[in-house]
Amino acid sequence: MYPAYNPQLTGGRVQWPDSAELAARTGFPGVDVSLGTAMKAGLEPTLRLLSTGHLKPAAVDLPVNFRQDEPAFEQGLAMLPDAAAFAAAIGCPRMVTYILSSSDKPKPEQRRMLLDRFRKCSTVLARSHVRLGLEFLGPLHIRKANKYEFIWRMDEMLEFAQECGSNCGLLLDVWHWHHAGAKASDIIRAGKERIVHVHFNDAARLPPEEVRDNQRLLPGEGIIDLRGFLQALKQIGYEDGLSVEVFGRGLKEMDPVRAASLGFEAARRVMAEAGVV
Repeated sequence: MYPAYNPQLTGGRVQWPDSAELAARTGFPGVDVSLGTAMKAGLEPTLRLLSTGHLKPAAVDLPVNFRQDEPAFEQGLAMLPDAAAFAAAIGCPRMVTYILSSSDKPKPEQRRMLLDRFRKCSTVLARSHVRLGLEFLGPLHIRKANKYEFIWRMDEMLEFAQECGSNCGLLLDVWHWHHAGAKASDIIRAGKERIVHVHFNDAARLPPEEVRDNQRLLPGEGIIDLRGFLQALKQIGYEDGLSVEVFGRGLKEMDPVRAASLGFEAARRVMAEAGVV
């Protein structure tokens, strides 16, 4: 496994293709790819950019609007075959997205709608041998943001992903893993095939009602059992990216090179301490 640059390290100020150049400059072996921008640039320029920086493409976002009405979803679904083929062609057969842990619809209704939509996405992605990672969101304030609570635990999201398709699994963010009360054993139980991609960061010691998703720490600065998390990933044979996704911590006020360097150095230090480098 390897650390990858995520645009949140610079408060979203450095995006593709500049993010690839910044990732290479600051030592990252991998980088999250902005799929839409990369597709506009074209396949060969994207491959050349990655090759020049000696970068592995860690993940791309699912370019389908599954949260709004049916016409919006169908419009995105119609464009998914080309997006999936492009992702596979650049060596990144991993698409990811998050699912809010509360909704304005009752849970059974929300689940039925999302299951139908993700099954359709899964079928399209499978034709290009692309996997889909679904992220659960653990903090209490997100679970209470809307009228009805939705899936927020790792085991339940894994079960849902398995229903969506054989190529579906988890986008496993260590922040949400921690705040949802998951354990290293949950990672081992999920297995390599169901961990599609990983987000890497840390958390302060706060009571659940004070936790906010936009206030994270760099790996190694907080209380999350990152060692146990990483060693569980190693045990299942996870070999892909750890995208260093850190909201807050003053990173957006820093020089981008400084912020990215801090993220890389923190990730590598924790990985070395866990024996997974």
